[in-house]
Amino acid sequence: MNQESVLDQILSTGVVAVIRMKDPRRLLKVVEAIRAGGVKSIEITMTVPNAAAIIQDLAKNAPPDVLVGAGTVTDASKAREVIKAGATFVVSPTTDFEVIRICKEKNVVTIPGCFTPTEILAAWKAGADIVKVFPATSLSPKYFKDISGPFPDIRLMPTGGVTIDNVGEWIKAGAVAVGIGGDLLDKEAIEEERYEALTERATRMVKNFLEAKQSMNS
Repeated sequence: MNQESVLDQILSTGVVAVIRMKDPRRLLKVVEAIRAGGVKSIEITMTVPNAAAIIQDLAKNAPPDVLVGAGTVTDASKAREVIKAGATFVVSPTTDFEVIRICKEKNVVTIPGCFTPTEILAAWKAGADIVKVFPATSLSPKYFKDISGPFPDIRLMPTGGVTIDNVGEWIKAGAVAVGIGGDLLDKEAIEEERYEALTERATRMVKNFLEAKQSMNS
């Protein structure tokens, strides 16, 4: 998929699942389970050992409509590594302008992390496709509503503090998508291999996102 198609899919489905798993067999089953519920954007964080190899394996074996991206990409060398491995989008906890430049050069969606209005605007001007607001646990949807006032065209995505039940609040406040980990990817369900529970959680998550998005357009 090209950069535009990847961005369109992230925006249309609205949920990026942040996964920190080392077991490739369980990982693929988790991906298949949440895909069945409508979550098709997968972020593998670089904090996982051998993350680039996991991304490469997942990019080869995941269903074709699943986007495989890399998270916690903090410098240019990591960006090149994950793009070579097959990442279709790159997410960072901070804004590294060299990472943004490399992603633009390679036609890969770039989602740098920011916190303040100055950082958000700087990342957007540098070419960010979406700006990740992190850590959103320290903020609230009201922050997004306030930011959307002066920056109505900047695409914002909270990571941290997002749950299945509050996703609609973030979207109605101005977020275009959300990043979510633990509340979607129930650790107990994964350990017990109750993958149907993950499908149910993903279904609820996407439903709440789409209902909020529809209410914004009505």
